Amino acid sequence: MTFSLMGRCERTGMIGFAGATSELAAGGRFPHAKAQIGAVITQALTNPYLGHLGIKLLETGYAPHKVLDEIVASDTHVEFRQLGVMDRFGRTAARTGGNNADVAEHIAESNLIALGNRVNEGVVGAIAEAFKAAIDEDLEERLMRALEAGRDAGGQRGVGQHISVLKVFDRDDLARVDLRVDWHRVDAIAKLRSHLNRYIPLIPYYAERPLHPTVGYREWLEARGVDHDEWLAG
Repeated sequence: MTFSLMGRCERTGMIGFAGATSELAAGGRFPHAKAQIGAVITQALTNPYLGHLGIKLLETGYAPHKVLDEIVASDTHVEFRQLGVMDRFGRTAARTGGNNADVAEHIAESNLIALGNRVNEGVVGAIAEAFKAAIDEDLEERLMRALEAGRDAGGQRGVGQHISVLKVFDRDDLARVDLRVDWHRVDAIAKLRSHLNRYIPLIPYYAERPLHPTVGYREWLEARGVDHDEWLAG
């Protein structure tokens, strides 16, 4: 019971993903990525080791369709999986196994893969369209809007979205954005949005801090016109 989107910004080359599901802390298991290499999603009845395999194959230069072929060949339970592979050029390949619960489908285009299983009709299409419509925004905002669009189109069938995850990689191995809600009874996507809104002003701060360790984030925020107390209140 998962819906997700993997996306690349053609302008910056950043790559990332956002997803929501009902299993506790699943954001640490189904998405995988490496800066300047690519990303892999293995969801539904997921096997995280397939994600690690996919990243290794991308590192060796395999194209996404070949990575997908190798994953399929290595997994005796592949019909229970949904898989998506994207390389650093935005090339994509995806597969929805035959044993996934309806509605189970994917959309794979240049620079985006949208996937969903056991979701309501229209969810996967809404995710893809929201991502494309926000093309002028930074990648983390585009991914967040896609996730919200999936929820607003009906989201998962029955249980709702209890966890959410958002990751974006730029040029460094350390993620530009790495946010998770590991459990929320009501709306993990709304909680993730609040985390992202609070984090966005600090993205350049955390990029600078390794070279300027004595600058506190309150000082840094207020030097850029952001009131620390308002920011803290959220």
